[in-house]
Amino acid sequence: MPEIMVGSVSDFFPRPVVAGIEMTETIKVGDKIHIKGHTTDIEMTIESMQINNAFVPEAKAGDSVGIKVPDRVRRGDHVYRVTD
Repeated sequence: MPEIMVGSVSDFFPRPVVAGIEMTETIKVGDKIHIKGHTTDIEMTIESMQINNAFVPEAKAGDSVGIKVPDRVRRGDHVYRVTD
């Protein structure tokens, strides 16, 4: 499936398991994303996002968002939106 780069991981919080992501494009809750890095390869659907501890349905370029992830991610990992 085609993928569009939408941001990169800027931070990781082990409890709860959350990735801090700097956005370069728009993503929404329900979008399928792929996080890829040197040792990272996670595909998932976004179930919730937060900006400054407030739940948001969408994040735009320039936003810093927190997204729950199923496993560890690393600073610099690339985030892609999977398109149909």
